[in-house]
Amino acid sequence: MIALKETNFNFQKQTGFYKGKVRDVYTIDDKFLVMVVTDRISAFDVVLPEAIPYKGQVLNQIAAKFLNATKDILPNWVISVPDPSVTIGRICEPYKVEMVIRGYLAGHSWREYSIGKRQICGVNLPEGLKENDPLPEPIITPTTKASVGHDEDISKEAIISRGIVSSDEYEKLENYTHQLFKRGTEIAKSQGLILVDTKYEFGKADGVIYLIDEIHTPDSSRYFYQDGYQERQERGEAQKQLSKEFVRRWLIENGFQGKEGQKVPLMTQEIVTSISERYIELYEQITGEKFKKSEQEDITNRVLNAINLKLSLL
Repeated sequence: MIALKETNFNFQKQTGFYKGKVRDVYTIDDKFLVMVVTDRISAFDVVLPEAIPYKGQVLNQIAAKFLNATKDILPNWVISVPDPSVTIGRICEPYKVEMVIRGYLAGHSWREYSIGKRQICGVNLPEGLKENDPLPEPIITPTTKASVGHDEDISKEAIISRGIVSSDEYEKLENYTHQLFKRGTEIAKSQGLILVDTKYEFGKADGVIYLIDEIHTPDSSRYFYQDGYQERQERGEAQKQLSKEFVRRWLIENGFQGKEGQKVPLMTQEIVTSISERYIELYEQITGEKFKKSEQEDITNRVLNAINLKLSLL
């Protein structure tokens, strides 16, 4: 199978380029961003050696669907999705915080709770909760957006006192975060899923707050299956998750957690194909739609031509 591992385009009026773990981002005329969601895959902060066919399309199309489904809450950065793996949008000045919101005690919040912490990012948690229990109400646990190294937990009070975001604007970001999570929860429920936790990023352009980046994808969110959730909780069993956790699990089972001296296990064609199939399964489960595979034979030129055509119209 053919995958889009990287791009090396050079567009007219191109004024910048950024290569992220999985995305190649081009700045055009200091006005527009062209985001190519490649098929690269990362885990434990490491980009794995083999790309996963259709992974970029899956993530880009899920994000496009949910951004479109929430644009009545606030405007988002998207101008066009000219190709299944590409989004073109307006440049926004990003807020230097990620708004993480949690409806359940899972992942990082559970790890903190399990070692005795009863306050996360300034939010108090009740006693007596078990892993994956629902929280009394969704809580926002922001993180700083680090230029280098890992993001760090931060409280609302610290964000405001350090001048990272003004008090008035932070209240707006909180309000938008709760509304977006409510909408995401409702959509997930209609698909037999529980939206456990997720993150949102916001930016500003011409005095307007925009929702930016991706939302509600399996790379930025954690989902549980509704069916059997209560029974698994009562028995103290692990919840059935819909996320890229299966990739991490395969790596751990093969002796890799991103630590110094460890080698990424051999990614055979069989493994690559199985991961690709799981991402397609994620798409269909989250959106409720049949996945339509895009043309792969000349994927780089397909993407390039779609971008050039759209840029010529902007």
